[in-house]
Amino acid sequence: MTLAKPFVSVIVPVYNGAKYLSEAVESIRRQNYHPLEIIIIDDGSTDGTAELVANLGKDIRYVYQRNRGPAAARNTGLAMVRGDVIAFLDADDYWPPNKLQIQLARLNDDPKIEVVQGRFQYTGLFTAAERKIRFEGPDNTLISVHLGSGVFRKSVFDKVGVFDETLRYCEDQDWFLRAREQDVFIVIIKQVTLYYRLHEHNMTRHKDITEFNLVKVLKKSLDRRRQQNNGLVPSLPKFFDFDEVKTSGKE
Repeated sequence: MTLAKPFVSVIVPVYNGAKYLSEAVESIRRQNYHPLEIIIIDDGSTDGTAELVANLGKDIRYVYQRNRGPAAARNTGLAMVRGDVIAFLDADDYWPPNKLQIQLARLNDDPKIEVVQGRFQYTGLFTAAERKIRFEGPDNTLISVHLGSGVFRKSVFDKVGVFDETLRYCEDQDWFLRAREQDVFIVIIKQVTLYYRLHEHNMTRHKDITEFNLVKVLKKSLDRRRQQNNGLVPSLPKFFDFDEVKTSGKE
């Protein structure tokens, strides 16, 4: 269904992210888009996040819950949304000013499209290993599974399901694997739609735990496909196959 002016719900999970949360919220407001709601799910913060949110504006919908991880926080937000389109933004990241305008236009171009992803750009403190990352170009842009760089039709969560709360890490990888198993129509556009902040407390810097969970979610996907196909494991499209730049041959 084409939505000329969709209602957008932005879910912001936060755990002890008061240091960056104001900038994240401001980047949502800089979209200058309406109708839009901001839903902040505080996953058991102890750093004054609640007091900060109280001063960020009455338009914010705020929920505090005991610490259960980012998957549970996002699921709490999903249960609250009133919008037709859903976006996610972690409390320590931020959006470029034209993110929603660009991605919603692409979503409206084709009613069959269910998810529009974009590129993301690292900012902040790079470790020695991160300085060796092979970026697309000198602007440090990347294509990868990242919830904050996308916009999602609400209906896609009825199709794929919500996030696996047994996973503290790689819950986004798990969701996108399930989406590809369900033949969700995803496109990746050329524009940067997320600034991903590197800092000393990034959860994804716990590499050993992250890698363990990635093996777990890959095995879950293999088991699902094997069960659904009489023991055979059909291959899935690669995430990069959805990139409009690569598939069109236009840089």
